[in-house]
Amino acid sequence: MKTETLLRQTRIHFPRIDINSVKITPIEKGGSGRKFYRVHNASEQKLILVKYNLERKENGHYVGIAQFLDAHGIRAPKIYFHDPDEGLIWIEDLGEEDLFSHRHESWLVRRALYESALDQGAKLHRISDKHSKEIRTKLPAQFNAQLYRWEQSYFFKNCLGRCFRMNQTRLRELAALPALREMAESLAALPRVLVHRDFQSQNIIVRNGLAYLIDFQGMRPGLAEYDVASLLYDPYVGLTEEERAELVAYYIERQKDCERNIQRQFTEIFPLCGIQRLMQALGAYGYLGLVKKHEHFLQHIPSALKSLGGILNRRPELAAVSDAVTEALNGAAHTGSSATHRD
Repeated sequence: MKTETLLRQTRIHFPRIDINSVKITPIEKGGSGRKFYRVHNASEQKLILVKYNLERKENGHYVGIAQFLDAHGIRAPKIYFHDPDEGLIWIEDLGEEDLFSHRHESWLVRRALYESALDQGAKLHRISDKHSKEIRTKLPAQFNAQLYRWEQSYFFKNCLGRCFRMNQTRLRELAALPALREMAESLAALPRVLVHRDFQSQNIIVRNGLAYLIDFQGMRPGLAEYDVASLLYDPYVGLTEEERAELVAYYIERQKDCERNIQRQFTEIFPLCGIQRLMQALGAYGYLGLVKKHEHFLQHIPSALKSLGGILNRRPELAAVSDAVTEALNGAAHTGSSATHRD
């Protein structure tokens, strides 16, 4: 959509804005297929304009989820206007400072920001079935065994296969490991809560020291441990084992404050969700980097592989997958980047 059209649409829905002072500039963000624009104007009101299509069905859920989060006291951008016919949403501009931008700060600073993010995640995870019944009918498919198996296959196909050219017969054998199927089935058998689905540092805006959630259109019923793993094993930002342990303990304590003792389940399930999330992320990086040609995603593959390997090393039943990840890591180190392997 041309800038002139976006300006005209903005003027129609925000008549108090002086059209002569408005400037719209694109924001480069993510791989969802949506387009983002910052609306600069002389007034106090700051806007982000989102242009979406329904090629990915979940894009149509953004407004409803934003309103749901607001109703439950979870910090997210305000929705100013939605034009579903044009696929346009005008939302609150929370600024450019995200959790990722603080990755080089001291742990004292970062810990407070991560705790703020986990507070918002915990609040989402505590919403009861009763209070989320209506929104659940409008969300993408819940996490089930089929979705967990898809994440695993996505990893083997688009990361180990597409990026590292591993033998297809070997990949099929790895994907068929009983331990992976059992992991998917055991996770799917647990009670589900609402999860963000992409709870990572670039989807958490920091404003006045507080965390706000963005890019939540993939929200669905799943496991809280999956969200926490998404944040604490985020390939964009490295955390030490000690830092990760502190944040896990913080999250568990926040749930205890609400009389939810989750420590035993969390300790058992968190590593499995870490494996699942990292497999999903690595599959996405390979697909977005090599198929969609967003090559900047490829630079995060080595760090994600390293994190995945660290968890797999403690899972003897997944030793074959661990060996394949180690081989891929050695290949990435040898070539300098997984981006050297292309179709």
